[in-house]
Amino acid sequence: MKLFLCIAYCILLGGCGKNVDTERSSTDLFNDGWLFVRSDSQPAAIRPDKMEKVILPHTPRLEPLTVNNQWQGICYYAKKFMLPEALKGKLLFIRFDGAMNVADVWLNGKHLLTHTGGYLPFTVPLNSALETEAENTLLVRLDNRDNKITGPKPLRLLDFCTYGGLYRNVWLISKDSLYITDPVSRKEGGIFVHASALSEEKANLHIRTNIANFFTGNKRADIEYEIHDPSGRIVSSYREMLSIRSKEDTTLNVVCQLKRPVLWSPESPSLYTLNINVRQRNRLMDSEKVRFGIRDLKITPEGLWLNGKKRFLRGVNRHQEYPYIGYALSDEAQYRDARKIKEAGFDYVRLSHYPQSPAFLEACDEMGVLVLDAILGWQYFGDSLFIEHALHSARELIRRDRNHPSLLAWELSINETPMPSTFTKAVNQIAREEFPYPDCYTAGWIRNAYSIYIEARQHRHDLYPSQPLLVSEYGDWEYYAQNAGFHQNNWKDLLPEERSSRQPRFSGEKRLLQQARNIQEAHNDNLKTPAFADGYWAMFDYNRGYADDIEYSGIMDITRIPKFSYYFFRSQRTTPDVLFIASYWQPGESQQVRVFGNCEEVELYVDDLLVERRKPDTDIFSSQLTHPPFTFNVSCKKPGTVKAVGFRKGKVVSEHKVTTAGKPTHLKLVVDESGIAPARNDVVFVYALICDKQGSLVHSASDSIIFHIEGAQLCSPAFLQAEAGIATALIRTGNMPGHIRISAEAKGMPQADKEIIIE
Repeated sequence: MKLFLCIAYCILLGGCGKNVDTERSSTDLFNDGWLFVRSDSQPAAIRPDKMEKVILPHTPRLEPLTVNNQWQGICYYAKKFMLPEALKGKLLFIRFDGAMNVADVWLNGKHLLTHTGGYLPFTVPLNSALETEAENTLLVRLDNRDNKITGPKPLRLLDFCTYGGLYRNVWLISKDSLYITDPVSRKEGGIFVHASALSEEKANLHIRTNIANFFTGNKRADIEYEIHDPSGRIVSSYREMLSIRSKEDTTLNVVCQLKRPVLWSPESPSLYTLNINVRQRNRLMDSEKVRFGIRDLKITPEGLWLNGKKRFLRGVNRHQEYPYIGYALSDEAQYRDARKIKEAGFDYVRLSHYPQSPAFLEACDEMGVLVLDAILGWQYFGDSLFIEHALHSARELIRRDRNHPSLLAWELSINETPMPSTFTKAVNQIAREEFPYPDCYTAGWIRNAYSIYIEARQHRHDLYPSQPLLVSEYGDWEYYAQNAGFHQNNWKDLLPEERSSRQPRFSGEKRLLQQARNIQEAHNDNLKTPAFADGYWAMFDYNRGYADDIEYSGIMDITRIPKFSYYFFRSQRTTPDVLFIASYWQPGESQQVRVFGNCEEVELYVDDLLVERRKPDTDIFSSQLTHPPFTFNVSCKKPGTVKAVGFRKGKVVSEHKVTTAGKPTHLKLVVDESGIAPARNDVVFVYALICDKQGSLVHSASDSIIFHIEGAQLCSPAFLQAEAGIATALIRTGNMPGHIRISAEAKGMPQADKEIIIE
């Protein structure tokens, strides 16, 4: 290992001369201009002139809102391209970030590769079949049928859907003959950055870089390191000379000491940037950029410490699907999901039950959401080929995601599945090889087989204080099955379907309140255990292979609209101020008022008359909560307004009011931005709200609404029935700037219009 000291703050590289960047490598999105067809024909029979034009990410078939029979089969993607002059003589690769599930790739009729597994990236060298002066034809065959090698269970028995297609980004990568290698496909490949020996004064950065020489002769290379702090300032820089033999690769390890590091945390997700340039005789041959965070993570049976401070992680599980388009989310949609998770009050998310999009992890880095990263698996363990594939996937997962500061632990366990000790030992050994640092934590369902024992609340029979505990799932199954032996008999006045946490957003106030009660009870119970984190099941409603209805346990529905329980979680964070009345204030329906807030006291008013000033609840379901709800025994006798006012240290800090909705009079269109405006090649929800003359949402409305779209693709049906006063359309923008015009109509109401500008 090469050891050197990077003196912080503006040490400039010297003696490099003028930069000549004509040899620089590039990584470019390759999402436009694809052709698509669903067909089980042989590759030679596929005719591009008979295929549909598509843009990636893409799903093979638009599904209905409730997926009863997800498409499975064989499909083809094709792309024709000419090689630009600037790329001639380069090494060319194509990288697929996600191709479901078995992929075969041909270039100009030559079969280049078969890849098995739909959730992790793979890179294909193109030069052996590349035409430099003629048009190239790239052909990809995908098969997403049930597969015993990759698992999981057959779709008809599966608790989620696996969808299909080239559903993530595709990249065209050009490299000169001296280049930084791919991190996933090569041992010690790419760049790996890790921080150790942290204090307020300094941190050691371990930087590993793998560089390949494809020239016919040995080469000397200048490796330049430049570190930018979260504000963009250069705080460290260094240059190293390296000799690399022809047709070989070399790994360079350096340790850089950074002074006064800015630490990454959920409250302050500070990100550094490492730039590495590879030069040969003053020519820039390759350049890579890595964002990373500096944080100290320690997990023991006594709890979790981040940057020296003990904390509990309040979390949630997430499936990566959208309605209609399955897995084919844009990077912006991934960002919006991460932001919704953060805004809901969560510091942690479990990626259930498979590797999710790099764009989602990048968003978690930016927003300060810790991630439990998982290999694929659910209630299925196959033969030796399955084991080999699962172990290989674990290795690739760590290589892909090792630089993310949001990474909490590696769930290298087949979910809810018995596993032999030979497998658990092998997969833990892989983790130690790929992430050889003390803060490499693995997680699994078998006690004492992983660093962290993950256990669903419904499976809890005892506590095991000798091992770190993470409650992987809670709040859903124990109330759906009603067999977990908790406090369900407290709700004898409820029908079984009313006791469940699986409540559609349109199920009404009583059932949505019960979902929130279930969650509160279960979360409060988790806080009595030694667990350092818990994860509610689930963030969003989702579709399943084995069921003919949507799984409704989400705190937001499948179109990302909040339920009451969303605000319970949001209120558990101390900042920002939160106050929410979980009621529609309907005569005969609203029998009690529950207020979720993070203040010290709440005053409740009905039609401007003070009912009561209360402190938070102190019942058995609130004993461990940071901010218990406020419950007022007042019912709605007539239409009117209920208002809550929150106090802290005697001062008003928050206010929320709910007015009984009147008759529908008009529609209001709202575009879901969630911190990022609609962009090119994006997927965006558009909500049509049915409002009364005061502008209040009419939650009881279920009118039929017709959407008209100009300038974008409508992925949902044009005719939609409102659920709890809202109808949601999903649109896909194109790859060009322009204006998108949206209108919505409902009987007896004027047309509503909205325009989106895509830059």
